Amino acid sequence: MESIDVVSICKALGDVNRLEIVQMLSDGEKCGCRLLEKFEITQPTLSHHMKILVGCSLVNDRKDGKWHYYSLNYETLKGYEEYLDNLAHGTKKGSTDIAGVQYDDSRESRIDY
Repeated sequence: MESIDVVSICKALGDVNRLEIVQMLSDGEKCGCRLLEKFEITQPTLSHHMKILVGCSLVNDRKDGKWHYYSLNYETLKGYEEYLDNLAHGTKKGSTDIAGVQYDDSRESRIDY
């Protein structure tokens, strides 16, 4: 996962409403009207939040007539999960961190290229 993708996802999930939307979508696709019922926000505000979630590829958008249906993009979530797992358990040998620093586990030190 590219560093710009990670930054976009972190920004998207940094808003309480967007985080709750992602949690709501974790049990399946939802119509935008159902999401709107949960929040005390206007339709344009919901559209703004969904544009951000779709823009960073966390959420898929499907239009059926005048209705928009949203679902989680599990491919993006998997990539983000792998990124977080690398953070939690240390970066693997020969990989590059978000700052572009390559690691060499044999010396357990950072090597800047």
